[in-house]
Amino acid sequence: MLEGQLNWLTDPIYAILLDTVYYAASEAHTSLADIDSGAYVVSSPLLTGRTALNGVADADDVNFPAIIHSACHAVILVKDGGTALQSKLIAYIDTAVGLPIVPANTTIRFTWDDGPNRIFAL
Repeated sequence: MLEGQLNWLTDPIYAILLDTVYYAASEAHTSLADIDSGAYVVSSPLLTGRTALNGVADADDVNFPAIIHSACHAVILVKDGGTALQSKLIAYIDTAVGLPIVPANTTIRFTWDDGPNRIFAL
């Protein structure tokens, strides 16, 4: 972000629910290829309604497709690059209202924080 490699407003960005039984976050992880495929639960459509104001990123709340799975304890934000190696990690969120999520074969609505930091703040 600090090198101009991400445009929050125009790049194709989506969220993925993770099963943290199969993934431990690391600052060394930079792309989707760094995350074990067993950790992927479900991906959202591209985020819409994105805003960036005073270093604070926000977007419309997201609906994940219906699935059956054990609890999802984290959400990651990813800039789609076409391949796992080229898809860059933006944020890892494991502490938020609504987490963990226990999918029950219905659409999963994830609501971003409406506080001053919204999804994340730089």
